[in-house]
Amino acid sequence: MQKIRHDLRLSETVSPFGVGAIVDIRGESLIAPDTSWWDRRTAPEIHCDRLVDQLIQPGRPRPVLRQAPAHAGVAGQDTASLPYWRFPAWRFCERCLKLSKLTTIEKGHFKNRCSCGGALVPMRYVAVCKTGSHIQDIPWFMWAHRGYDKGVSDEVRVCRSYKELRFVRANSRGEGLASLRVVCDGCGRSRSLADLMGEGALHRDGIRCDGRQPWEPAESVSSACEADLTAVQRGATGNYIAERVSALDIPEEKSRSEEVSDQVRAHDYFARLVDDNGGPKSEMIAGWIAEELGVTPEDVLAVVLADSNERGDTGVRRLKDGEWAAFVKKTESGKDTELSDFVVDGWLVNSSTRGPEDLTSLLVGGGQVHRVREVRALRGFRRHDPGAAFISADLGQDPRRRPVFPSIELFGEGIFLQFDEFALRAWEQLPDVRARAQVLIDRRDRLDWARSRLDTPEPRLIALHTIAHLLIRRLAFASGYSSAALQERIYASTERSEGMAGILVYTAAGDAQGTLGGLVRLGGPEALIPLLVAALDDADVCSNDPVCIESDRQGAFQLNLSACHGCALVSETSCEFGNRLLDRQLVLGGSEVTGLLAGVLPAIRGGLQSL
Repeated sequence: MQKIRHDLRLSETVSPFGVGAIVDIRGESLIAPDTSWWDRRTAPEIHCDRLVDQLIQPGRPRPVLRQAPAHAGVAGQDTASLPYWRFPAWRFCERCLKLSKLTTIEKGHFKNRCSCGGALVPMRYVAVCKTGSHIQDIPWFMWAHRGYDKGVSDEVRVCRSYKELRFVRANSRGEGLASLRVVCDGCGRSRSLADLMGEGALHRDGIRCDGRQPWEPAESVSSACEADLTAVQRGATGNYIAERVSALDIPEEKSRSEEVSDQVRAHDYFARLVDDNGGPKSEMIAGWIAEELGVTPEDVLAVVLADSNERGDTGVRRLKDGEWAAFVKKTESGKDTELSDFVVDGWLVNSSTRGPEDLTSLLVGGGQVHRVREVRALRGFRRHDPGAAFISADLGQDPRRRPVFPSIELFGEGIFLQFDEFALRAWEQLPDVRARAQVLIDRRDRLDWARSRLDTPEPRLIALHTIAHLLIRRLAFASGYSSAALQERIYASTERSEGMAGILVYTAAGDAQGTLGGLVRLGGPEALIPLLVAALDDADVCSNDPVCIESDRQGAFQLNLSACHGCALVSETSCEFGNRLLDRQLVLGGSEVTGLLAGVLPAIRGGLQSL
């Protein structure tokens, strides 16, 4: 084991250099092993019960959230650290060009130097499993002596010159991969890296998936992986697709629909209603329960249907239910005098609120979030494809040991906006609006990974999500924070009887006890409503129009409609859905679509022209 003194920000240990990620440090290429390799004595525990509840694994004890060890100032010799595994093991010398996976040891320490004195450079290409999310070294000696061309003679096949490989560039062969070659001085075999590319290239050379991660021992593999390998560049984005989950540390509140559901389940007649299972007595029994509880029979039957279908909400949705209820309560309460990690000064829209009526009529109120604590955890990762197998952040085999998930706590500020539920429901019922949203719903449903990782793109979700992006882009000019420093949280659902319709834009820092107040000062109605108008004005004309506004298939997997980098996209780290499920037309309107805020800009411009 070699100690390489290098500092990472605490947030980087969750993303982008968390478990399973490759990081380049001082000429070395390293990969982070899972948390079963961590020294738990040096990794402090982070407490957030709401988040832990969403990370519980079947058959495993309750998990633990732990933060990577940290230090202040210059690191000492005995400073706690995280383990990283050297990957890829194959390297070449920048001076003599020798290719090997041997490591020089000098005075008991590993040395990243060749025997000739040249620095060892990690190989550029590695092999990734297409569906199993495994990654491994390309066995360069084996690969160099395989192939189906005329160069594979008997002398090549039996070559054992393991120390005679060189990685060279042949300028006479042009540019690109064709000019990069692995040469064996023992048998004279030479093969171009262009042979790595192409469907099934490694499979034809007899190179199979090891079925494990680089830090896992070979004996840990219980069954062979039959998936094909593909050669990819070491730093390619698709090599690591992290799956994170976050929760705001707020007082747990129950929404009205959750309270009704609890009351229905506790009623004496509920068991009889379940036993009838939709039979002829169901409506009658539901009516009895509804009359006593002061709700509708439809509300009662919805609870039974949810239980019978076992329609388990995603963890993120359950987290958002409690957050939404807490924000709504704060919005109605006015100035917050509590001393906690969740401080929000709420305000409501009333007759004195200045702004375009087409905008204020859609708003209920908002909140200036002075302080909020967020906890983020890394659940695991995938490789190569969003639909590949999921790899947990803790691969420990002991079923009695509590799983550990890398986490970070952040403190920050933000702006909350609550939209009027009745106005949104009326807008969502318009046939043109429903037809527009159905385009994204159909595309999302055709993708297996999208169905499990992306919320159903209802009209309100698409519109509120797009508004959040437009607001983030405008706040980058007014708040003092870059757009990459801002995060969004979208509260949009029609599955509850009272619904959810709101957005939170916030910033949080993991290595500070707060932020500078740039968002809070813009969170009042006198500043926020003009900012919203300015954001709509920015998005009214895109530099890619008319192509952008007339498009209905943009972005990754065509999961955006009228939205591009010129108008609505932000940093992917700021977006809950990876810059997907966006559409300007559902906000601003189009030739055949009624936008949620379509009347705002024409009303303002008309007023200016009349002055």
